[in-house]
Amino acid sequence: MGTRSALWSFANKFFTCGVIGVYVSDRFVGVAPVRGSSMSPTLNPGTTSFMGLQIDDYVLVEKRCLQNYKFSHGDVVVFSSPSNHKDRHIKRITALPGEWIGTRHSYDVLKIPEGHCWVEGDNSSSSLDSRSFGPIPLGLVQGRVTYIAWPPQRIGAVEKRTSQDTISSS
Repeated sequence: MGTRSALWSFANKFFTCGVIGVYVSDRFVGVAPVRGSSMSPTLNPGTTSFMGLQIDDYVLVEKRCLQNYKFSHGDVVVFSSPSNHKDRHIKRITALPGEWIGTRHSYDVLKIPEGHCWVEGDNSSSSLDSRSFGPIPLGLVQGRVTYIAWPPQRIGAVEKRTSQDTISSS
């Protein structure tokens, strides 16, 4: 009878912790892996290795910004790909709704529609971003990257950087 009670107690605590964990990761903060070099040197600079293997960065994703879509220039965000919602990308916001953007590699000027933003990777030569698929709906944004959580030697805040040459106000 004691073993059954101990198992029930363990299962109850495990389930409770799981529910709380899912709630916290859904509403407040989560962890996301950074794949590829599109955000290098900010994320995945290519210099971190363990026993000869390159280690990807893992970042903390703050989700409270989603309540009122409170974003600003230079925020690094995680979002679902507009072409395949199963894929997640991490890029930097360079323009917000109502602003005009001119890309460095073309002479086009575009006004960002309401409810959308323009995102670009820090490493433009290897980044699939708004220059490829246009402005993204804010509804696809899953959170703002605030800290590098892994590997230990790279733990720290992710800085906001803005590029004033591509943004002008409406």
